[in-house]
Amino acid sequence: MEIKSARFIISNTQIEKCPQDGLPEYAFIGRSNVGKSSLINMLTRNNKLAMTSATPGKTLLINHFLINETWYLVDLPGYGYAQRGKQQQEKITHIIENYILEREQMTCLFVLIDSRHEPQKIDLEFMEWLGENGIPFAIVFTKADKLSGGKLKTNMEAYKNRLLEQWEELPPIFATSSEKRTGREELLAYIDGINKTL
Repeated sequence: MEIKSARFIISNTQIEKCPQDGLPEYAFIGRSNVGKSSLINMLTRNNKLAMTSATPGKTLLINHFLINETWYLVDLPGYGYAQRGKQQQEKITHIIENYILEREQMTCLFVLIDSRHEPQKIDLEFMEWLGENGIPFAIVFTKADKLSGGKLKTNMEAYKNRLLEQWEELPPIFATSSEKRTGREELLAYIDGINKTL
């Protein structure tokens, strides 16, 4: 799939205000500073589409981008940013959970994981929650260019092994680098494949 057009449609905190045209939505989520905005910009080849920021936790809204006039890429708030106040954390958790559990148009959730780190409790718990609620998701390892091939493989295997302690089979897994544009074709082909079955 080639992305010919990508445009911002709406930002909000309530799913009632999300687009009502019934097009499939592919949502991206991860911990703060996981490289979500950079990945979205890399996929769409538009460096200004999603706002990248040196300050983690800038995305506080559900952001819809219409791709090729046929599907939405949805940028969700990051989870687990410790420097937010408890009240704001609860508000963001509510926004995320509402969208993930209630939004019928959400076709797949891409969970972004920083490939440089060991398996993190917060990510594992989040994926476990998705599994318990029957949410279709895929795992996207980001910043793959920051590691040697061997270290990347080791870190990804560590995650897979942790997941297999509780899961019978693993969700689709991708390795990406926004700098090197690694994984772009694979991710878009995966989305394209799902779109063709809808």
